[in-house]
Amino acid sequence: MKRDKSEMEDDLRTEYDLKSLRVRRLGSGRKSFGTTTVRLEPDVAEMFPSADAVNEALRFLLRVMQQNQALAPQTHASTALEPTDDK
Repeated sequence: MKRDKSEMEDDLRTEYDLKSLRVRRLGSGRKSFGTTTVRLEPDVAEMFPSADAVNEALRFLLRVMQQNQALAPQTHASTALEPTDDK
């Protein structure tokens, strides 16, 4: 079976040597280089144009959480849940 010439044509230059490229596998076999991949749900992904925007929003959230923890009064969980004797 002979292929169509138009099917074989591409824009790749002949000087590109792609033989040394490796295909990155997905899943547990994929090597990690200090990065973590997180999949966002489509409705959340719509709000962020880039990975930098996601990181900026998460860093802001972390700062707010840390500031709120510093401002919150220190209470013991056991005393906060005890019933009062107000009748």
